[in-house]
Amino acid sequence: MADPVKISPQYEEQDVKEPATVDERRASQDRRGFAQRRLGYFREHPRAKWVVAAVVIVLVVAGAFIWHYYSVRESTDDAQIDGHINPISPRVTGTALRVLHDDNEVVEAGTLLVELDPRDYEVAVDRARADLANAQANSTAANVGVPLTQTTSSSQLVAADAAVKAAEREIESARARLNEAQANYAKVAADLKRMEMLIAKDEVSRQQYDATVAQYNSAKANVDAATAAVASAESRAAQAQAQAEGARTVPDQLKMTRARAGAATAEVQRAISALAQAELNLKYTKIVAPVTGVLSKRSVEPGQTVQAGQPLFSIVNLDDIWTTANFKETQLKIMRVGQKATIKVDAYGRDYNGTVESIGAATGARFSLLPPENATGNYVKVVQRIPVRIRFDKDQDTNHQLRPGMSVEPTVLTK
Repeated sequence: MADPVKISPQYEEQDVKEPATVDERRASQDRRGFAQRRLGYFREHPRAKWVVAAVVIVLVVAGAFIWHYYSVRESTDDAQIDGHINPISPRVTGTALRVLHDDNEVVEAGTLLVELDPRDYEVAVDRARADLANAQANSTAANVGVPLTQTTSSSQLVAADAAVKAAEREIESARARLNEAQANYAKVAADLKRMEMLIAKDEVSRQQYDATVAQYNSAKANVDAATAAVASAESRAAQAQAQAEGARTVPDQLKMTRARAGAATAEVQRAISALAQAELNLKYTKIVAPVTGVLSKRSVEPGQTVQAGQPLFSIVNLDDIWTTANFKETQLKIMRVGQKATIKVDAYGRDYNGTVESIGAATGARFSLLPPENATGNYVKVVQRIPVRIRFDKDQDTNHQLRPGMSVEPTVLTK
């Protein structure tokens, strides 16, 4: 037979005073029963208190570990994968002859995607080449004319100066002959006056008188001829001087010739540039992939006329992707560039490793189309989010399973 349960003194003392009401008696009986059961369980299982103590210790250690684990990690579910989406557009207007690829195809950089009709641009190249040949011919002729003009003009100037000097000497000679003729005329005129006086007195023969008259007339004719010769010499001198003045414009003429040669050379350069542009336009009729990636958003068909700048494809470079995580501003206290991170991709249920590459310069609200205006008086403090770029570590997505726009949950290890 089991021993009766011993009651502690405090309960024995309480039993001395019987409760006054039925409810109080029932409560007192319940307390005594619980105390008896508790003391009885620990007496029957003496190791239970150690188990309880061990459980408490494990819970405390686990709580401390969990607190330490999450205190150095910041995570968010407001994140997605981002990447460069390159639009592919033609640089010239034309008609699409061939469209060689379709959506979701992987293409290498430089792969021909669309070919436009090149005939119009081939004609433009031929015309530009003809214009260049014409400009080069004109330039050659103009540049050859520069030394020719310089030589001819210089010769003309020298000849004109020589003609002026010769005319001046001719004037001097003509004036000397005029002076001689005038002197001879004065002598003959004086002789004629004496002969007239002598013939009146019959002191000389008529023959002598007639000879003196003839000499007078000859001397007078010589004076007239010498005067005309002087006038002619002066006229030729004026003409030579005019020619010399015209020849002295050689520097200006040479400048004009050189300017025409320079204009012809500039026209050659313009024609060369026009030919280069025509060749570029012809090259632009072949539209190639700028980067390696996956094609999307095809919007061109064979036979369609496309305009310069019109989107034809988009290409996603899957070798250059990252995660844009919008963390709360309260989570950025100890977050720094270069900290390691793990990125859980919802689509595959696996984690990828990454590194914090940069932290946004402003909150997402500041870059929104209609940013909130707190100065209106309806201010409510809302925790803002700042975009953080997390770069995937290399060689984790060799199969290119990650796609821009996928939802992810990054966790940054801040210590």
